[in-house]
Amino acid sequence: MSAKPPASPAQEDPAFHGLTQEEYALAVRILGRKPNVTEMGIFGVMWSEHCSYKTSKVHLKKLPTESSRVLVGPGENAGIIDIGGGWAIAFKIESHNHPSFIEPFQGAATGVGGILRDIFTMGARPVAVLDALRFGPLTAEEAGGEAVAARNRRIVKGVVSGIAHYGNCFGVPTVGGECMFDASYNGNPLVNVFALGVFKHDEIFYGKATGVGNPVIYVGAKTGRDGIKGAAMASEVFKEDSKSKRPNVQVGDPFMEKLLLEACLEAMKTGAIVGIQDMGAAGLTCSTCEMGSRAGTGIEIELMKVPQRETGMTPYEMMLSESQERMLLVAEKGREQEVFDVFAKWGLDASTIGEVTGDGLLRVRHNGEVVAEIPNRELADEAPRYHRPYDAPAFRSAPLDGPVLVPPPPSFNDALATLMTSPDLCSKRWIWQQYDYQVRTNTVLGPGADAAVVRIKETGTSVAMSVDGNGRWCMLDPREGAKHMVAECCRNLATTGALPVAATNNLNFANPERPEIMRQLVESIEGMAEACRFFETPITGGNVSLYNETHDEADPEVSVPIFPTPVLGIVGLMKTETPPGIVFRAPGRALVLVGGLGSTDEQRFGSSQYARQVLGSVWGLPPELDMAYEKRVHEAVREIVTSGLAESAHDVGEGGLAAALAECSFGPAGVGAEVALSSSMRDDFVLFHEGPSRVLVSTSSPEAVLAVASRHGVDAIVAGETARAALTVRVNGRAAVSVKVDQLREAWESALPALLSN
Repeated sequence: MSAKPPASPAQEDPAFHGLTQEEYALAVRILGRKPNVTEMGIFGVMWSEHCSYKTSKVHLKKLPTESSRVLVGPGENAGIIDIGGGWAIAFKIESHNHPSFIEPFQGAATGVGGILRDIFTMGARPVAVLDALRFGPLTAEEAGGEAVAARNRRIVKGVVSGIAHYGNCFGVPTVGGECMFDASYNGNPLVNVFALGVFKHDEIFYGKATGVGNPVIYVGAKTGRDGIKGAAMASEVFKEDSKSKRPNVQVGDPFMEKLLLEACLEAMKTGAIVGIQDMGAAGLTCSTCEMGSRAGTGIEIELMKVPQRETGMTPYEMMLSESQERMLLVAEKGREQEVFDVFAKWGLDASTIGEVTGDGLLRVRHNGEVVAEIPNRELADEAPRYHRPYDAPAFRSAPLDGPVLVPPPPSFNDALATLMTSPDLCSKRWIWQQYDYQVRTNTVLGPGADAAVVRIKETGTSVAMSVDGNGRWCMLDPREGAKHMVAECCRNLATTGALPVAATNNLNFANPERPEIMRQLVESIEGMAEACRFFETPITGGNVSLYNETHDEADPEVSVPIFPTPVLGIVGLMKTETPPGIVFRAPGRALVLVGGLGSTDEQRFGSSQYARQVLGSVWGLPPELDMAYEKRVHEAVREIVTSGLAESAHDVGEGGLAAALAECSFGPAGVGAEVALSSSMRDDFVLFHEGPSRVLVSTSSPEAVLAVASRHGVDAIVAGETARAALTVRVNGRAAVSVKVDQLREAWESALPALLSN
């Protein structure tokens, strides 16, 4: 076989392709000869962390993946669960972190495009998108300098614009998400995108190349030089030359993807397609060898038949290009024309570039000459697996022991204002107002709510979705932080009346070759596994993003890891009704705190937003979580909501009870509250601790709400009632908070735009 084209000295080095010397030696043993440059590139991307999960796979097996509702679990492009009546939903979360640092707009936009293709390659029509975003601070003081803060502001604007552009043009609503800020993300933002689609059971398609002799058909956009080695780039720690990686970032066209969606779904209905795979990470390489590996077959392709938008592309470039809006189909032999006719109707390229073979090999020809020949299974499913050491304490950037005595604030009003105008807790309207979250007219509950809700017209049911993560808590205790993440997602769904049924995860961590980082990853997975098993939310798939770590610009020898940031997306099912939402609707309604006041101490209070934003430091441990009690709270709240007893329901989360009361007061009616609390805790702990298992409910039937809570074995107290115009809180008879709702809301709403404009 040929080793064309000629290689440069750099390309002859396995490290150029991301291969270690041991991996290169394994490739030689697999082939029985030295690989050529194209083959080294293929091995490099398929054995990268991004494609192979070679570090995490041995631990991902600890996650629960099955239930009576799971139709398709991990291993396919998206997980699928049954929602009743012969209907199903496909959903998944993916990351586009590294590209979004280099080219924020295109990195985020193509992240949306990629996750949408994961959904419709299964046969489902996408109906909702959510995002989970992490950025560096927006002020010079917190970011470590004005230049870094200015870069962070540019990244925020570019990422949000990219998500909005792709989702809005494609025509899928972005219905919710979350956005947090910390200096650990200065050089490495996180852009995680969740998508969900709906279809019938008999419309499910798989990424398998079945049927020897069946044609392999390339459809969609032409192949260019954008995104080459993008998967390998996403599997490396950023260095000072990160800007030089711009060619690794893909360029998206949402209008092309909309055509591709419609053409694929229409072609699927012909019955001529037997397998389909999106060309995402690693492009042609990944789609061919993964489809062959899943089916136990081989695939042979001729690159000169691949539609190209640039001249003189080498086999290496074509196989590793990650040009967007492309799919690979396997059709039933003799029915190719049916596929061609559909794609011609939508104005898209469709070309037979090869066929399924029975030898299990990926064979790549260029002008008839074989330029790569590698076994599919060794590329895709039998990539190297690493049992990396994790025998060091998990890395934490905060002390376990904090101040001996937490100083009380001079003013609770000022403390609340500081919290509500902080980047993490302030209004994210500036972000979501750029999204079309009502397109397709199925959005029941959109951005700003505890969970998003989208109706499925065909079934009379709705799907509730929540994405959540808390890198600060996972930094302090990865195992407990991951458990809290699962609990909060389920609690968010409970406030809508939905029953959580399944989950997808995105594991964002730093360099796993460092044992202290690997310990974070392992403990997070184990904590997530325990909680998902307990809350009956199996993981149907997801994404792992490692090497989210940047060399310090001032000192290249110092490497700065991100907070360990697992992100979870949980879906729940409910009847199609209008959920209560989080804001107070009218004065004179009783306020019931389901779950009670909770408790804390100095050590666990150090993990709160109050400690971070008001006291200026973080220490200690996350709050204690009793999962059995938490689950009973979910059950009680779900019954309260579905029984119509709640006019509003809001999870008490970051910022504690005072922040939750403020958020509930920021509705269009301008309704606040008068609250009186009694506790043996300090006043500031009562107001701002972030203990879990608490939901604030406004109701005209407090006795009925208390009865439901009692029946489920859950504490509940009547904390006060809603009132016009002001938020007043007394603790043990002492005035603590007294603010005008409209003034606090104005500060809350304007905080993020002000930070971004600086």
